[in-house]
Amino acid sequence: MLRAMPSRAERYFAHLDTLTGSAEPRLQPIPSTRPGLDDVIAFVYADEPEPRYLTGATYGLSLADHPDWHGVRPELWISVRSDDPVWALAIGYLAEQLRGTCPFVYGDTIDFGQPIAPESSMTAFAVSAPAGLDAHQYTLIDVGGPPISIAGCYPVHDTERKYIREHGIDAFWQLDWDLYDVRRQPVV
Repeated sequence: MLRAMPSRAERYFAHLDTLTGSAEPRLQPIPSTRPGLDDVIAFVYADEPEPRYLTGATYGLSLADHPDWHGVRPELWISVRSDDPVWALAIGYLAEQLRGTCPFVYGDTIDFGQPIAPESSMTAFAVSAPAGLDAHQYTLIDVGGPPISIAGCYPVHDTERKYIREHGIDAFWQLDWDLYDVRRQPVV
């Protein structure tokens, strides 16, 4: 009997399992507003990478097309010191709403337009390499089609979003801030 090859989604899900160990995610579909594109799935990992942290990932952003994507397509990742799943749901919402229009390349900033979560005054995200992962874990993930690259989303204050737009993501990384702390004060 022949066994069917794993789908693109199954291959990506298996890759997420290698990144999160034994953590079992909660899956939350974000209904598609794009004809012909499936829902975005937000993966919510409680107590990952350690207790009182939350990690989230998306699947569905990479199903869209964008002129800035050349062979590799992104999915999103977030890791924060919080137990509120809204952080993972927020990147799922961004992936669904902005797929095809935002490239999600390193250095991009995205204005969420309101506080992302009740526990924080942060209203934006900065896109860069994902926290806690090595390059081989987030680049050129083989899913049996165009490879996926995971882009990290970092909650930031509006003043920081403006700073990044003016000075670049590298200048922001040089500042003294805790990338996991969603309750921190602005650094600029």
